[in-house]
Amino acid sequence: MPSETFEQVLDRAASQCGIDPGYWDIWGRYHSNSTEAKQTILRAMGLVPDDLESLQRSLAERARREWERLLPPAVVVSVSLDPQLTLSVPIESLGERVHISIRREDGHTADCELYLADLPQSGSIEMDGRTWVRRQARIPIDLPLGYHEISVQLGSTHATTRYIVTPDRAWTGPHLGAGGRAAGISMSLYGVRSAHNWGCGDFGDLLEIVDWVAEELQASFVGLNPLHAIHNRRPYNTSPYLPNCSFYQNFLYLDIESMDDFARCRRARDLRASPEVSREIEDLRASPFVEYERVSALKLRFLKRLFAQFLREWRKGSARVRELRAFLDREGDLLEKFATYCALDEHLHRLNPDVWLWPQWPEAYQDPDSPETRAFRKRHWRNVLFYEFLQWQIDIQLRRAQQHARERHLSIGLYHDLALATDRFGSDLWAHRPFYVAGCRVGSPPDDFAPKGQDWGFPPPNAERHREDGYRLFAESIRKNCRNGGALRIDHVMRLFRLYWIPDGCDATLGAYVKERSDDFVRILALESVRNQVVVVGEDLGTVEPEVRKTLARFGIFSYRLFYFEKNQQNEFRRSSEYPAQALVSSTTHDLPTLAGFWLGTDIEARRAAGMLDDEGFRAQTENRMREKQKMLDVLAGEKLLPDHMPRYAAAYPELTGELHNAIVGFLAETPSQLLAINEEDLTKELEQQNLPGTTWQYPNWGRKMRYTVEQLRSDGEARDYTTMFRNWIVRSGRRNGAPAARSATGGTELQ
Repeated sequence: MPSETFEQVLDRAASQCGIDPGYWDIWGRYHSNSTEAKQTILRAMGLVPDDLESLQRSLAERARREWERLLPPAVVVSVSLDPQLTLSVPIESLGERVHISIRREDGHTADCELYLADLPQSGSIEMDGRTWVRRQARIPIDLPLGYHEISVQLGSTHATTRYIVTPDRAWTGPHLGAGGRAAGISMSLYGVRSAHNWGCGDFGDLLEIVDWVAEELQASFVGLNPLHAIHNRRPYNTSPYLPNCSFYQNFLYLDIESMDDFARCRRARDLRASPEVSREIEDLRASPFVEYERVSALKLRFLKRLFAQFLREWRKGSARVRELRAFLDREGDLLEKFATYCALDEHLHRLNPDVWLWPQWPEAYQDPDSPETRAFRKRHWRNVLFYEFLQWQIDIQLRRAQQHARERHLSIGLYHDLALATDRFGSDLWAHRPFYVAGCRVGSPPDDFAPKGQDWGFPPPNAERHREDGYRLFAESIRKNCRNGGALRIDHVMRLFRLYWIPDGCDATLGAYVKERSDDFVRILALESVRNQVVVVGEDLGTVEPEVRKTLARFGIFSYRLFYFEKNQQNEFRRSSEYPAQALVSSTTHDLPTLAGFWLGTDIEARRAAGMLDDEGFRAQTENRMREKQKMLDVLAGEKLLPDHMPRYAAAYPELTGELHNAIVGFLAETPSQLLAINEEDLTKELEQQNLPGTTWQYPNWGRKMRYTVEQLRSDGEARDYTTMFRNWIVRSGRRNGAPAARSATGGTELQ
């Protein structure tokens, strides 16, 4: 039998490591991965694919590591199956007894001994003249949903695994689980304007928004942008989708004047009343954009005074101190590392204002576990505790907002968003570097939205490291982002199945898809959903394999459908009845034009102004936009959502009229999709989108404030008209908060 060639072994290695051989683009063309791309990705995974011999040796070492370990590092199983454990042992040990110890998450323990020879076999391999076999052991006790620990002793060999028992479906709650439907408003919290905040929307504003949604909209949830901690520096460090830390939140959202310590701290109250601070707050409120650096500096000035006030209680051990200590115990090493990063970042930048990124730090401080970093944490414990204190205060205010939402009978409450990316110069990479793969970046292949593909500039997750860790960090990322809410959006949910890896030194056209341990990730997501009673929405836009959506549907994870993208095979807009039921339907996203901007072509003008379009591209996109507008009119007219007197040709609508606005919202409300979210910008017919992909300084991304203040939403006549229109559709379509599952009996446009 002829020996394998290098290319054959390379393809086998790629397949074993989850690298797809190629992909189909949206135009129906197949792209095979280049040899160089496969080699670079395999090298990033720890293999040595330089030549045939080194690659074969790498594959043999990889197989040896898997077969010579008595237990896998983590096991993720369904609660509906009998619990089983796979043991990998040398064949000569089959005559021995194996001792198994089980420790359930609730503390219950059990032990048993089994003869290996009595256990059924599930596989075998010969390596280096020895035979290894896998035997299946049945766990002798019931294991409920949760994270358990199983240890095995075979002779002198001892191994432990994290045994994770998961549900077969995510949580949907009594209302949605019974087929009910709900609606809500999505807002960029940073852009909320009010007479109360300090130039950036805060958790105090959120309480007012909850009241407005409950009383005026009669809706079920408030959708929020990712609240992740960011560096609050323009133009590169303000995106909520490129966080400094994906586990903790941005202190800019704190409502300082409602903090307990503000009432206790005379220095802070006197400072707040000073003309200097009053002028600064008025200027920040009046700015059309969020002035991140100024708001951050102002709030830190107050927060440090409030923390100094709190420190007076620290040694006294008051009830509040005990509450903070309990919070720190719950958060553990994860929060300590984040707070250490924040304290180091502040300290080193103060010493040298040109130092902005952790790779510029002294080498010893680039390691979160170095003796020097530990010494810094001990020496500057107050600074570290300050940043831990901020996260405690954020948790208090977010919990209060979710409790308030439930008290106002919002069946879902807060709908949070978990970003896919993380800033490669942020705390996640500093603190958890082994959980990311060096040598590649994540992006997306070319499509009509980005003909040259997209390079998102952050490293792929290291799925093997997550498995070795028992998926603790992944579970924490879900848990921390949904614990004060009733729904969670997973940005780019395909991450759980595969990601597009771009090798360093290559552009986005030369990447390859790499599979993830999707069954494990989806099951843990379902477990955290059930435990936290949180509905999960998977953002599944872009190139999605059919099996991905089938799996998400099987696990009760809601799909994400946008009006702009829902087309049939004839490239016409789908009728409302053709939308899936298990989905969230929306008008647009932060990266796409608003409805009003779509009709006016504001996004196309913005791309030209940013230098992204030449005259020919501008004309082509403008002409295509007119065709898209006509298709929208056609589907709206076909559903009898437009009054008879309205013309049916797009040229008659250079901008979004009230009738068109009403018709589009009504179309979305009338879909069978169980969840409906309208962006605040689309409710109030704002022109500019929050983010223009592919730009940084060329466009004011992630800073634009909403058109109306929170107070005006209740008092301004035009704003109330928009609110009334949306509420009427919510009621008519059976989406009123707490209403049973129902369908509208009428299809006309007149409002009740």
